[in-house]
Amino acid sequence: MDESEFHRAADEILARIERAAEGSEGLDADLEAGILTLECPDGSRIVVNRQAPNREIWVAARSGGFHFAWREGAWRDTRSGEELFASLARIVRGQSGEAISFG
Repeated sequence: MDESEFHRAADEILARIERAAEGSEGLDADLEAGILTLECPDGSRIVVNRQAPNREIWVAARSGGFHFAWREGAWRDTRSGEELFASLARIVRGQSGEAISFG
């Protein structure tokens, strides 16, 4: 994946996450300059952003930091191999109690 493909894919991912968050009742989403901040009902935040030099999507949450790279046809956690949207749904539910779907 070259840099322009990465930026296009990252933009699509961030927009998809933003749409899903806006469709939930308890999350507020703010996408600015390639950084998506999800604010939970308790005021805590989950931050999703792109890391172009590494060609990764990073997620920072109360439960830790997670890096996702394009592998085997999906964005996968570089440590566990879990798919990005499955991982993010788990992270959001654990931090906010909100069930979120990225369909």
